Amino acid sequence: MTETSSLPVLSSPDALTAYLAQIRSFPMLSAEEEYMLAKRWREHGDREAAHKLVTSHLRFVAKIAMGYRGYGLPVGDLISEGHIGLMQAVKKYDPDKGFRLATYAMWWIRAAIQEYILHSWSLVKIGTTAAQKKLFFNLRRMKSKLGALDDQDLPPQQVKDIAADLKVSEREVVEMNRRLGGPDHSLNAPMRADGESEWQDFLTDDSQTIEAKIVEDSESNRRALMLTNAIAKLDARERRIIQARALSDEPMTLDDLSKEFGVSRERVRQIETRALAKVQDDVRAQATAQVN
Repeated sequence: MTETSSLPVLSSPDALTAYLAQIRSFPMLSAEEEYMLAKRWREHGDREAAHKLVTSHLRFVAKIAMGYRGYGLPVGDLISEGHIGLMQAVKKYDPDKGFRLATYAMWWIRAAIQEYILHSWSLVKIGTTAAQKKLFFNLRRMKSKLGALDDQDLPPQQVKDIAADLKVSEREVVEMNRRLGGPDHSLNAPMRADGESEWQDFLTDDSQTIEAKIVEDSESNRRALMLTNAIAKLDARERRIIQARALSDEPMTLDDLSKEFGVSRERVRQIETRALAKVQDDVRAQATAQVN
């Protein structure tokens, strides 16, 4: 399988234009070309074929990753996490299912990036319920739609509108907005009234040693891969429910999923609970095995 080290790397935010130009040099594939390459990889382990599948979709990864820039994390890290999701998708992709690789890979790429963001922001601070995750990944979009682009408290009516649209409480909207802040603030703006800490103090330090960066990237990649591996072991229905409920930008309701699978709302909830437990147990087992 293609290694991340063999792919183009976005070394710094300033290099974004050069990186995008570099990945545009990789040709897009026709449906027939994609099918034949996927068959060569799946049936013969052809690494060159896998590499072409990955590189032809790097623009797709970058496009998805750009949508998550508002969380204040280095864009290079977001793209790197997207690379991991793409490679996992290529590894699992079955061209005989009748859909294009991009359609299949989209979930894997988003899952890898979102997992990285959630870990970076701390699940303790953000919350772990499906509603809180939905709010976390949609608040900025809703604020933009309403024209609320600064980092101030939202007017009561906007809070009410966002809460109604995302089906969360108004209190949760207010609290999440204060945690996330706005995307267009000065890096020298104080984070607290005492003025002792600035936003730039919490950005990636350019003076970080190469050794420290390698350790940091390795740990991030390890977490993402463990989660991806755990989800891949679920059956198709469990993966679909986890995707729709926990990892989607717009989580589906139990009612919608119950209609999709022809079962009761309670049954969907039970499957979701069981699948989450499986993922948690598997991630813990992988972590323990790596330690031992």
